[in-house]
Amino acid sequence: MPNASPLDELVSRLRRGHTLGTIADLLQWDEQVNLPPGAAEQRAAQHAALAEVHHAAASDPRIGEQLGALEADAGKLTPDQSTVVAHARRDYDRATKLPAEFVREKAAQGSRGYHAWAKAKAADDFASYAPVLEKNLEFARREAAYLGHGAAPYDYALDKHDPGLTTTTVDRLFAELKRDLVPLVRAIAASPRAAEARAVAARLKGFPVEGQGAFLREVTAALGFDYARGRIDVSLHPFCSGTGSDVRMTTRFNADQPLDALFSSIHETGHGLYEQGLPATHLGTALGLHAGMAVHESQSRLWENQVARSRAFWRHFEPRWRALFPEQTAGVTSEELHLAVNAVEPTLIRVDADEVTYNLHIVLRFELEKKLFAGELAVRDLPAAWRTAARELIGLEPANDREGVLQDVHWSDGSFGYFPSYCLGNMIAAQLWARVRAMRPALEEEFARGDFTWLLGWLRENIHAQGRRHSATELVQRVTGEPLSPRHLVAHLRERYGALYLG
Repeated sequence: MPNASPLDELVSRLRRGHTLGTIADLLQWDEQVNLPPGAAEQRAAQHAALAEVHHAAASDPRIGEQLGALEADAGKLTPDQSTVVAHARRDYDRATKLPAEFVREKAAQGSRGYHAWAKAKAADDFASYAPVLEKNLEFARREAAYLGHGAAPYDYALDKHDPGLTTTTVDRLFAELKRDLVPLVRAIAASPRAAEARAVAARLKGFPVEGQGAFLREVTAALGFDYARGRIDVSLHPFCSGTGSDVRMTTRFNADQPLDALFSSIHETGHGLYEQGLPATHLGTALGLHAGMAVHESQSRLWENQVARSRAFWRHFEPRWRALFPEQTAGVTSEELHLAVNAVEPTLIRVDADEVTYNLHIVLRFELEKKLFAGELAVRDLPAAWRTAARELIGLEPANDREGVLQDVHWSDGSFGYFPSYCLGNMIAAQLWARVRAMRPALEEEFARGDFTWLLGWLRENIHAQGRRHSATELVQRVTGEPLSPRHLVAHLRERYGALYLG
C-alpha cells in the first residue's frame, strides 16, 4: 500500500481479516441450515483451511509494524483512533500467540463437534459425545495457556465473549440475582393463576407453519429488521450470524407451539437489529463491532421480553394474529392470550424457559462450567451433576440427557463462557428499559400503534453507534447513569409477573 498512512493501512488489513471472518460465519450458517449429512468431514476441512488463512491475516507482521508506529505517536491520535488501535493491539497480540496449527485443529474440531453433538442429542447418547467435549475443553485450556491465562482459563473464556468480564464479577451479580429470584420463581410457579396460564398456552395448537412464518416475518419487519440486508431460515437451534449487510437468522417451527417460533425470531431479530445498526463505515474496526455478547444479548432480550411480551405490543399485533389463525384463536380471549404469552412454568429446556425462570438455567450452566475449568468436575460426571443442579435450582430433574446436558449446542464448538452473556444481557435489557421508560412515559402507547421507531432510534444512538468504544459495564454506566445491577431485572419481573400472578 504505497503512500498509505499507518492508520489507513492498519484499517485496510483489519477489514480484510473481518471479511475472512464473515466467510467463516457463512460456512457455519450453511452447516446448520443446508449442509448434506455426508459433507460433514469436508466442511470440517473447509473450516480448518479458512481458519488458517484468517489467522495468517490477523497475525500479519505488517499489522504489528503499523501498530508500533501508531503507538509511538499516540499523542496525535483522536479518541476514536485510539480505540481502534487499542483493540487492534489486543487482537493482534492474541493472534500472534496462537500457533497456526492449533488454530487449524481447533476450527476443524469445532465443526466435527457440532455434528457429533447433533447426532448424540438425537440418539440421547452422551457417551459418544463425551470424548468430543473433553477435547474441546482441552483446546480451551490450551488456548488460555497460550495467551498467558493458564492459571485462570475460565476468566479468559469469559473475556473472549465479553472483554473485561471475570468470574468474580459474574459470581457477584449472579449471587445477588439468585437471592431475590429463587423465592420469586417459587411464589409465581405456585400461583393458581400460573396454572391457568399454562392451561391456556396448552390450548394453542394446530397453527400451520406457513402462517406462523408469514406472521413472524411481518412482526420482525415492523420492529425494524431490514430484509434487504438479511434473511431468516430454519435450523435445529435458532441463532443469528453475519454482519449488518448480510444478517442470517434462523428459527424453528412447531404447529402446537406457535409462540416458540415467534419469540425465538424476535430474539434473533434483536441481534440482527444490533448488527444492522453498527456503523457500516467502520466495519472491521472496533468502531464498527459490537461491545460484547452481553450487550448483544441485551438487544435480543429487550425486544423479545420487555417489548414483545407487553400488552401494548399485542394490542397492535393481535388482530393480525387472529386473522391469520381464526379457528385456532376463536376460543382464546385477549386476557388469556396475555397470560399465555407470559406463562410461567419451570422447564428443563433453556430455550423453552419463560422470562421468569430463564436465568436459573444460565446460573446452572455457569456453575458447571466453572467446575469443569477448575478440574472439580470431570466430563464423564456431567450428566449426573446436571441432574443434581437442575433439581436444586429449577425443581425438575431430566429423565434423559437430551433434556439435560445435551440440550445446548454451545459446548460442541468450544464456546465456553458464553452462557453468562444471556443472563447479563437480561440485566442490561432491564436496566436500559427502566431508562427509556423514564425518558418516554408514553412509549408503550406507541407500541400499541405499531410504532417502534423511537425505541430503535434510541438504541441505535446509544448502543449500536457506540461500537466497541466501551466495555459492557462501562456502556451501561454511561447510558443509564448507574452500575450494572440485577435489581432492575428483578423489579421488572415483579412488576409484570407479580401483577399477573401474585396481585
